[in-house]
Amino acid sequence: MTFRLDPFYPVVDSVDWVSLLVEEGAKLIQLRIKDRTDEEALPDIQAALALCKAAGADLVVNDYWRAAIKADASFVHLGQGDLDDADVPAIRAAGLRLGLSTHDHSELTRALSFEPDYVALGPIYPTTLKAMPFAPQGLPRIGEWKGLAGTRPLVAIGGISLERAQDCLDAGADAIAMVSDVTRHPDPRSRVRAWLAATRAAAR
Repeated sequence: MTFRLDPFYPVVDSVDWVSLLVEEGAKLIQLRIKDRTDEEALPDIQAALALCKAAGADLVVNDYWRAAIKADASFVHLGQGDLDDADVPAIRAAGLRLGLSTHDHSELTRALSFEPDYVALGPIYPTTLKAMPFAPQGLPRIGEWKGLAGTRPLVAIGGISLERAQDCLDAGADAIAMVSDVTRHPDPRSRVRAWLAATRAAAR
């Protein structure tokens, strides 16, 4: 059974950011916190989930699948490295939707073998957020991945600014994930509003 993702998909690293996003009307947010144990991450995941549920938004928990299950989350997102240790049957048994990152054909083949609910492709453009072992994918790869992923939603990520968003949607992306275009913007609230206005048509 397929479903739709909201096209505006910000990725943030704190409950404070989740609070700001839901206040401005975001409906799909990924909480990506790093370097904690599941036990340490659990309180923030629970707090972020409470904010999202109150606002009618979906929270995607990055990496911490055990904590996501314990917190009764609805979504978990895993990278390729996370898959090495993740218990995907347990994730499914808990009723979580699963998103997986991909960067090349071999990773996509591996990801699709787990029957994910959505697939992410990146980096689409050069990104300075972190060192990436993969070259920028470019817009044509979005259309290719969309064809290979079938009916699953495709998320584009990596170096995507608001000014580049429509090109990604036109190329076949169902949702646009971004980090620094919101979190490093001098006026993040206005940037979120601009993203929501630009992607609202795609959400209908």
